[in-house]
Amino acid sequence: MTINWFPGHMNKSLREMEEKIKLVDAVIYVLDARAPFSCINPAFGKIIADKPVIYILNKADTVCETDLLPWVEKLSAGNAKAVRMNSTASGASKIIADKLFLLCKDKIERKKARGINTVIRAMVIGVPNSGKSTLINNLCGKAKTVTGNRAGVTRAQQWVRISPYLEVLDTPGTLYPKLDDQRLALNLAFIGSIRDEVVDTYELALELIKKLFSESDALQKRYGIPLCGNAAEDLSAIALKRGLLIKGGQPDGDRAAAAIIDDFRKGRMGKVMLEKAGEYK
Repeated sequence: MTINWFPGHMNKSLREMEEKIKLVDAVIYVLDARAPFSCINPAFGKIIADKPVIYILNKADTVCETDLLPWVEKLSAGNAKAVRMNSTASGASKIIADKLFLLCKDKIERKKARGINTVIRAMVIGVPNSGKSTLINNLCGKAKTVTGNRAGVTRAQQWVRISPYLEVLDTPGTLYPKLDDQRLALNLAFIGSIRDEVVDTYELALELIKKLFSESDALQKRYGIPLCGNAAEDLSAIALKRGLLIKGGQPDGDRAAAAIIDDFRKGRMGKVMLEKAGEYK
């Protein structure tokens, strides 16, 4: 199974980020806590350059805190800070504003010495469906951006005023220009960062079953049946358990595949992290 998805609007987004980065003081980098490494887009590195960065390990409620804390430590270095967060929870505004003002402390103090209250501007970036727009709406306290639980909802950049001294630039979710590492591509597909229409759902479910079977007991806990480790057979067993059948009482593999992926994305399998910090340099 080979996955690659980079529609034209994403290339345009990268060019616009390169143009707008000079206008901002810092970057808010939103990562899905289930796959932080896969969500770090190499194409963003050159754009960000030496700007201060806040990494938001979003959807933190979907993983165990003991798995997430090493990522917080790993990503908090130099002029970067990482925080774990659920973008729909209250209190996000103060946490992020405090981190931004701390990272931009020198500029704020220089301006203050001249009697100027400066406005800090930050660019919000991330792969599709990482929760950027939901986070911004939370910061504002109202819906100012378009959100949706699928990849590719935000298609254009937009400035959003958070407070008299904080503005953020929302950007479209953008993937790598080329997904060379298919392990990362699979993780992005599992969490919904790649549009479902360009992925074979049945094959994706088989890959998810393989990964979860080898690394956790999430499948067994969710479906309450013994699994054998053969992904196709296990998918059929899950279909039978769930009553997902076609004519003749045979398991409906396509419906079962869609159900398994949906269960994972919506957290019905419990707290599952696809990437442990110790596995990555």
